[in-house]
Amino acid sequence: MRISPKKKRRRKVESVAAVKKKLVHVCRECHRVVEGANCPVCGSQNLSTDWAGYLIIIDPKNSEVAKKMNITLPGRYALKVR
Repeated sequence: MRISPKKKRRRKVESVAAVKKKLVHVCRECHRVVEGANCPVCGSQNLSTDWAGYLIIIDPKNSEVAKKMNITLPGRYALKVR
């Protein structure tokens, strides 16, 4: 008598980055990643959960990317906000 093995269910596994992306909001004005109802940098309440690209600026004075994006404060930013 042959016993069939149990079928394994495959669960959809999301990456940690995808889960974190869903939990945070991004300011549409300054692209800052925020964790509240309004942006601590510019004070805007115009936030979005639809964004792409994660950027961490440590030294905005010496960063070419920060200059190109008009970022003057260190922190976490999104490259594209929809």
